[in-house]
Amino acid sequence: MDSSTPIEQTPFVKQLAANDRPTRDKALESLKSYLSSPFGLFYSLWLCDRPIPQQNLCSSLASLISILPSKSLVPFLRAFWQTMAREWGNVDVLRMEKFLLLVRRYVGGCFLRMKSADWDLQTINDVLEVTKEILLNVKDPKIPVGLRFHVIDVWVDELERAGAFGDEETEEEGLDEKVLEVLMKPLRELGEGSPNKTVRRKAMEAWGDERLPWVEKVVVEEKETNPDEWGGIED
Repeated sequence: MDSSTPIEQTPFVKQLAANDRPTRDKALESLKSYLSSPFGLFYSLWLCDRPIPQQNLCSSLASLISILPSKSLVPFLRAFWQTMAREWGNVDVLRMEKFLLLVRRYVGGCFLRMKSADWDLQTINDVLEVTKEILLNVKDPKIPVGLRFHVIDVWVDELERAGAFGDEETEEEGLDEKVLEVLMKPLRELGEGSPNKTVRRKAMEAWGDERLPWVEKVVVEEKETNPDEWGGIED
């Protein structure tokens, strides 16, 4: 994990990883002026050892996505995901869990940014293009399979967390099916085009998640085409 600049040794990064919240919050505020340093974000989590501070730091770092100006969003995400893909193989077993959480929070942060823009298609496409360029690149064999798998695993969960499927308690409606198809398109393309059979299967499993409206339609259609199927003894 060599770098021409030993950023992991700087007081700023150590403050981001601090166990006491006031120090960490102050450093996070300073970080908002230095949004071009994904490598520093990586090392701030690398140095953070206790579970609760790790969770808080992951959430705080992902919240940066929501305050980025539009012109900075894509370059920042590109640099962040490139850093994660490059350094993923250096993450040891003891540190892996916190980096899995960071990836989840960043995927979720991307969807929340889309939501804050009222699911504007331009914002959606900008973010997804970066994702398809790096994490879910169909042809690039250099992207770690474990990182791909985790992104696929959390994709639909984080869509749901962002309210893409609606909320029964608040009676908030879910997104139009066409918009959901756009949001799921990177996984469908990966499922259809990846040279890795396991990746293809994993991606298509996500595309077939029962929370997605086209999957519900298939289930209903199957029931309608088999009306005489025995369903057990009724009370």
